[in-house]
Amino acid sequence: MQIKGKVALVLGAVKGIGKGIGLALANEGAKLVLTRHDWKDAFDSMEKDFSASKAEHLIITANLRNLKDIEMLALRIEEKYGCLDILINNIERGGWPTVHGEYVEDQWDLEIETTLKAKRWVFTSVFPLLKKAEEAAVINISSIAGIVGRSGPAALVFNDGYAAANRGISSLTETWARMGAPHIRVNEIMLGVFDSRHAKDTRGWNQALTEDEKQSLIDHTLLNRTGTIEDVVKACLYIVKDASYMTGSVLRLDGGYVLAGGKTPSMPEGIV
Repeated sequence: MQIKGKVALVLGAVKGIGKGIGLALANEGAKLVLTRHDWKDAFDSMEKDFSASKAEHLIITANLRNLKDIEMLALRIEEKYGCLDILINNIERGGWPTVHGEYVEDQWDLEIETTLKAKRWVFTSVFPLLKKAEEAAVINISSIAGIVGRSGPAALVFNDGYAAANRGISSLTETWARMGAPHIRVNEIMLGVFDSRHAKDTRGWNQALTEDEKQSLIDHTLLNRTGTIEDVVKACLYIVKDASYMTGSVLRLDGGYVLAGGKTPSMPEGIV
């Protein structure tokens, strides 16, 4: 898909990964619809950076846990553009065990509703707009929490609700790929430990984890580093622009975290 001139909706574009993806699509010539809700201290920099990109863009402040706000978002896109070509389903909330400790009900609800429920209702609301495009691409952003849960070093950063929500996303990815075929491709990028989500750019990393705990997460990653916004941006652009035969797939972008629990030893000499 050629991105220039296409209409792209990027959820959670106020900072971090969402903002990085939005700016990359702006550089490719997309017309952007960008959502924000929390992190009001970053609103000004968001506005300045997207204005500096010179891309046509519309910033909408919306609480995507609220169905009425989601319906309003879809209506705004329909009124302005009539269709939608690209959906970056990037919205999540995950409480860290090392930050929040024992669960309270509100924290569980926040993780499930933001990470899973909001993605579902956004897709459902814009699906008619995606069908109006000649071709469309949807990317669900998820986490390896859906695989590893609260185990090993990841138990420091992945809560139960966050893990359960992310496991559910893969089911939605497959269902939506079936619904959208053959003109709407739906894929998923499953993230490991990233700087702006669970590593150096977060309060949990800087205030809750010890140096040994941080190192344990890095040591468990085959590439021995945490992920960057640029890593995600490159993967998104690949899926949208070049992966024309890819749908219903999960691209695990974790630096080998899931594999690193048991490294492959050298072959033994044998006895024959």
